[in-house]
Amino acid sequence: MNKRKIIWVVLVLAVVGIGFLFLPVKSWAMALQTWIQGLGYFGPVVFILLYVVATVFLIPGSALTLVAGAIFGLWLGAATVIVGANLGALTSFLLAKTKLRDNVREWAKGNPKFAALDRAIGQNGFKMVLLTRLSPAFPFTLLNYFLGLTSVPVGAYVLANFLGMLPATFMYVYFGSLAGDTITGAGSGSASVLQWGLKIVGLLATIVVVVFVTNMARKAMAAADIPTDDDKLKPSEAA
Repeated sequence: MNKRKIIWVVLVLAVVGIGFLFLPVKSWAMALQTWIQGLGYFGPVVFILLYVVATVFLIPGSALTLVAGAIFGLWLGAATVIVGANLGALTSFLLAKTKLRDNVREWAKGNPKFAALDRAIGQNGFKMVLLTRLSPAFPFTLLNYFLGLTSVPVGAYVLANFLGMLPATFMYVYFGSLAGDTITGAGSGSASVLQWGLKIVGLLATIVVVVFVTNMARKAMAAADIPTDDDKLKPSEAA
């Protein structure tokens, strides 16, 4: 992890800490949870639509993924995020192939990371899309558009996208579910210590799996001559 990433992590933790100290975070979270749950069966549907809109407009979904875990719990939260993220990714992918193709082509112009990815996808589309989804070196929302310029078939894109996002999704939703339990005071009975112990063990196991899979993806992409350094894939300055 380089200095820039460390600074960002420290800043995020500081903001979260200040928020909990000086803002009614618990009240806001409870109000949001009550509103979503008050929608009944439409709650997850509304959240899915929100996730689709956020993805199309290039809004990072990490915060929404955490919120899904806090509101819906691990399994329903993960299902909600997976459906919303995949629908959003498919929408962006199809827009890049149709109405926004010229715009996305300008974004990608002169980007060596995209050029290398495009060449690799021409040889093995499904594998390379899967690897980019497993690696944090490629931002989820923007990559959806860039992949729309490549030759990867829609079916292969959808399947690779679905499989590749599973590890990180479960990790973020797990974090969110633990935060939700903390805010609402769930598991405060006599068995709370054991329950929290099991949850923390599960979270650590999830983190280990994500780190392991991410390292594998980085090595595989490096072998395919795709840059995986900290120079993030981003729109060209000329766009």
